[in-house]
Amino acid sequence: MESIFETLQAIGPIGIFVIAILDSSFLSVPEINDVVVVLNVVENPRLFFFWPLLTTVGSVIGCVILYSLARKGGRAVLHGLGALVPLGQKRSERIRGKLKRIERIFMRFGSWALIIPALCPPPTPFKAFVATAGVLQFPLKRFLLNVAIARSVRYFSQAILAVFYGDRILAFIHRHTALVILLLIAMSLIAMFTYRFVERWLGSHPSPPSEAGCEGNASRSAKADGSGR
Repeated sequence: MESIFETLQAIGPIGIFVIAILDSSFLSVPEINDVVVVLNVVENPRLFFFWPLLTTVGSVIGCVILYSLARKGGRAVLHGLGALVPLGQKRSERIRGKLKRIERIFMRFGSWALIIPALCPPPTPFKAFVATAGVLQFPLKRFLLNVAIARSVRYFSQAILAVFYGDRILAFIHRHTALVILLLIAMSLIAMFTYRFVERWLGSHPSPPSEAGCEGNASRSAKADGSGR
């Protein structure tokens, strides 16, 4: 673990940001972002906000890249994900079957087909869900919101726990994966309901007209009164 941390420290924030982008698009480095967040927060707890934010933004950008490619390239991109490591025809057929199941899950559950895999640790095939969102023309605004909420909840919760429990939190996540996922889903629900509530509240309270608009209306009213006389 120490050797991993030393390597990540040598890379620096920009390199880690690039890795976060690649890991959510073309590269596959299991748990690299989780390790980055936890170990860097343990090293410097005062930056507990910086590392999860950096990793979340990088991850969202990587997801958008993969989503955009799949949106333009269609199902060929989905099958390309399974062909990255050629392991024979039977392996390829199993991958195609998994991709079809993912499509059915997406068609049935919508946003949750993105949120839950984004919260789960490997080996959850999150990239396949991202690419499927692009192929199925999932709305970009909803895609960004769902991925950003899920990744933020995942990495910021790890950062907060790392402040109190150190790098032991990584071992805890491995031992109690199901419990951690349930807690993250609950936090995502709270975040989504809060966002929807604020969005509706702002929609039901339109902003007052500007002073210039009020002055314009007043002058038009005065002219109308004068012409009426």
